[in-house]
Amino acid sequence: MNADKPTHLASPQSPEVGRPAAYDPSLDVDTRAFDASVTADEVIPLDEEETRKVALFDKFHSVNDIPPEQYARYDVKRGLRNADGTGVIVGMTNISNVHGYTVADDGRKIADDGSLRLRGYELYDLLGDLSPERRFAYEEVAYLLLMGELPTQDQLDRFVEVIDSQRELPDGFTASMLMRHTPPDIMNVLARSVLQLYAYDDFAEDRSPEHEIHTALSLLSRLPRIMVLTYYSKRARYDHESMIMHRFIPGQSTAETILSMLRPDRQFTAEEARMLDIMLCLHAEHGGGNNSTFTARVLTSSDTDPYSTYAGAIGSLKGHRHGGANHQVLGMQGEIKAAVSDWENDDEVADYLARIVNKQAYDKTGLVYGMGHAVYTLSDPRAVICKRFAEELARGTEFEAEFNLLQSIERLAPEVILREKGTKKDMCANVDMYSGFVYSMMGIPQDLFTPLFACARLAGWAAHRFEEIGSGKRIIRPAYKIARPGRRAYLPIAER
Repeated sequence: MNADKPTHLASPQSPEVGRPAAYDPSLDVDTRAFDASVTADEVIPLDEEETRKVALFDKFHSVNDIPPEQYARYDVKRGLRNADGTGVIVGMTNISNVHGYTVADDGRKIADDGSLRLRGYELYDLLGDLSPERRFAYEEVAYLLLMGELPTQDQLDRFVEVIDSQRELPDGFTASMLMRHTPPDIMNVLARSVLQLYAYDDFAEDRSPEHEIHTALSLLSRLPRIMVLTYYSKRARYDHESMIMHRFIPGQSTAETILSMLRPDRQFTAEEARMLDIMLCLHAEHGGGNNSTFTARVLTSSDTDPYSTYAGAIGSLKGHRHGGANHQVLGMQGEIKAAVSDWENDDEVADYLARIVNKQAYDKTGLVYGMGHAVYTLSDPRAVICKRFAEELARGTEFEAEFNLLQSIERLAPEVILREKGTKKDMCANVDMYSGFVYSMMGIPQDLFTPLFACARLAGWAAHRFEEIGSGKRIIRPAYKIARPGRRAYLPIAER
């Protein structure tokens, strides 16, 4: 039997024991959807009207909507947030400290300058003087997160060697996983690729520290390669562009490896490589409460394997409320650029921001993307660093006007929100405000913004998985309050 063509279950050609006498072949699933020899474009879609009759889409909202007042009535922490927006404390960690406010004796939240410490070290200190001549730091940050201590030079050299030695993908993996039925979103391929790598690991269910570290390092090595190859496969399929497959060059840093495999001519400047290295460091870790890391800890607490854990975290990061937010900043900025005739006119920019806040423009959610954070109030240290480099890269180029527009949005948004909503809230730009802009200046395609985030954050996810294994000891299982407590009388199907 061809391993690439699964047996078609319940097909007319292969009668099964126990099939009902009144078997109707028309009720079978279209097996072509599962046949590897048929492309996704040839699969016959489900009839929307028939699906609607079965799924009762018209009742989707009424069945699934819980009034907000119910949450307040039972003091349910919606989104695991307190009323003042602070997070509910659900765990302990030694990995990082995300600081954005202090709490007074009476419980009031007091805004403060933001700081991010990784294993006790300030992010600013880990990145050094931030000069263009600085050494690459991502591998050192990853070592710190995974091992708990800064490496010696010998330890760092060995760590880099191990990562370098793991970049090759298993035989046939690229053709079978990355180039077959490539979906339009690269994050989905990252998730399914991580899951599939389980099959190539003879000790995938081993929970020993040695295997956990080995798995984390192998994924840290391979994910950038998977990302770039998938990007070119997607481009070939949907944009009919040439498929480019560069081999990685041994001895390069993670940032250099990504740029070398991504650029058609493999050329990049030292400044570009160090800028990407900084972006990887900024996204490597951000506490246990962010959605994808919390997802990783929840999955780890169930005692699932590391591949399932990291795939789940990737799925979380894909969301537009999490890792996908940088796309929204560029989309919002693009609409403002098109609608505002004078980008330097504060009144014009503020008027359009007011339309966004009042749900009259952009995606009509009322959100000014790139502004505000669950923890940071006065400043996001990642955004401060990112903004500094964005300004340096943009100065004297065609991007300078766009950078100034982003600065105007950052400066004006709090005033506009206060004026339009009547609520004063400590608000600062978050890292998404400038990260997508930096990537765009480097010529990195928007399709790779969130996948790059995933490649960087894998080190943080792994560190939290290790800590959950060592300290969690219990499955994470919060409680849900039933919104409709009454018992409903069961009716026979003929009476409904």
